Amino acid sequence: MSKRIRHAMVLAAGLGMRMRPITDTIPKPLVKIAGKPLIDYALDTLKDAGCETAVVNVHYLAEQMEAHLAEYKGMEILISDERDVLLNSGGGLAKGLKLLPDVEVFVMNSDLFWIGETPGQPTNLEMLAGFFDADRMDMAMLCVRLEDTTGHDGKVDFAMDDDGRLVRYRPVDGVMPAGEGVVYAGAIAMRSSLLADAPDGAFNLNIYFDRAIAANRLYGLILQGHWVTAGTPEAIGAAEEAVRRYS
Repeated sequence: MSKRIRHAMVLAAGLGMRMRPITDTIPKPLVKIAGKPLIDYALDTLKDAGCETAVVNVHYLAEQMEAHLAEYKGMEILISDERDVLLNSGGGLAKGLKLLPDVEVFVMNSDLFWIGETPGQPTNLEMLAGFFDADRMDMAMLCVRLEDTTGHDGKVDFAMDDDGRLVRYRPVDGVMPAGEGVVYAGAIAMRSSLLADAPDGAFNLNIYFDRAIAANRLYGLILQGHWVTAGTPEAIGAAEEAVRRYS
């Protein structure tokens, strides 16, 4: 558990279409939940885990994002500029990782977060850093049980076996995979060099998830606490109630 990951990338360049009309005038990562911008939940979580540098990609209303990030204290923030073309999750990550050395990194989504970690115990990201083993894994994902979510659509993403190995939660030849059904919680530990062979332009990060599954190198760790996402304006109230209940 003592291993620290000091570099990260936060994916924050999406258009936030489902959050309109709020996102007509502000980017989704700056939408506030319980008075705090969504991206600050991600950045604070990284900082609490000992992260020192975070790349953040920007596209929609990028000037607002840059102004907000310039004021963030306690971590170096590097901007990966996608103003000219939006690169999707995989292309955006591949571009942003070029600003970091070849090291172990966290990858975080900017539009979800978790609460209710146990004070005095390792944080979820600290546990994920300790769990990740580059010799055996391409990626280690933070995952959450469906009953520990607020705002999720009910879809289960992966099946996790007793060792933490992940496969897609869908039937193969009519048979569902063994293991516990879990939801991807939007945080990954990996080496930045994993995407060194990435194609140019926009692509979805699911390409690398499936490649890791095929090689038996995608693993997951169950999140401690409660996971929150707010995809629409109507979901903000439930998210704020979860913050009050679990914080």
